[in-house]
Amino acid sequence: VTNSGHNTGTPDCNAVLKALQPIFQEQGMTETVHNWEDHGYLATYIKKNGSFANLRIHPHGLVLVDLQSYNDHMKGREEVDQLLNKVEERMKELFHGNIKRVKRLPAILRGGVIDRYWPTADGRLVEYDIDEVVYDEDSPFQNIKILHSKQFGNILILSGDVNLAESDLAYTQAIMGSGKEDYTGKEVLILGGGDGGILYEIVKLKPKMVTMVEISFDKQLIIHFNFLHPKYMRKTCGDVLDNLKGECYQVLIEDCIPVLKRYAKEGRMFDYVINDLTAVPISTSPEEDSTWEFLRLILDLSMKVLKQDGKYFTQGNCINLTDALTLYEEQLSRLYCPVEFSKETVCVPSYMELYP
Repeated sequence: VTNSGHNTGTPDCNAVLKALQPIFQEQGMTETVHNWEDHGYLATYIKKNGSFANLRIHPHGLVLVDLQSYNDHMKGREEVDQLLNKVEERMKELFHGNIKRVKRLPAILRGGVIDRYWPTADGRLVEYDIDEVVYDEDSPFQNIKILHSKQFGNILILSGDVNLAESDLAYTQAIMGSGKEDYTGKEVLILGGGDGGILYEIVKLKPKMVTMVEISFDKQLIIHFNFLHPKYMRKTCGDVLDNLKGECYQVLIEDCIPVLKRYAKEGRMFDYVINDLTAVPISTSPEEDSTWEFLRLILDLSMKVLKQDGKYFTQGNCINLTDALTLYEEQLSRLYCPVEFSKETVCVPSYMELYP
């Protein structure tokens, strides 16, 4: 709740506290009040059942009410709404309706069996409509979660990072060139792509051979992760991960750096290299972030196995991370060979953000 400021006749912090105290006291809550000269009041109210409220009154006119309750049942939520309604009504009476803004935020559920909250790349917290934990295990490389969303289907989350959902065909299409490329009869190298989405879509386009290099799985993990089960990511990867080899593809469970070095030494060349290993780092200090060094190495090695008229596709990061994206573009000018590049921005449904 925010009032209009320190206008003459506007009640001070003490008056706000006295006006709101009865609301909490009526709930049988124990009160503790802290006051700081020139910094307002902090009042805490605790119920016998462990529920509590923090009332923070700032001198510049900002009043914050934070309620925490163990109850998640409907009755408990109704009681919270009723208390907040009383606070808003009392504030309007106190300020004679002269309040700049009233904002009530949805409750955050902490410690639930299902974790619905996942951050975006630029640090915003998103609450997903998760209703089921489909899979949750640690591999030798990362934690792997598959959570079911009512909107987005199954979502693959790797070490806390939203990776891909069944709804996110737009991501896969974009990193393949947005339908503008002809993969017929072409040699394609996929770096990463462990969800199988890119491989699944490219195989449909009748390439000569697709080689996918993914270190994050070992054979036991593929069985354990069980992509074969329809309830996991079948809509994303189809049946291509049922076997590590097909008529026009092979999956190598190896570190891509030695593979790239080996291919460069052998003179093996590709029409397309698709890098789905990692997003552009959030850090803008390449000298301090090993991920930047890794990305530069991958770029250099990829250029050595790419035909002269070949194309390299990769992901960027959240469009709001302008400094990091600009820095990535600068890395392209430092490659051992000159390159031209273009970029495209798409909306990836489960990311809830634009993604170049």
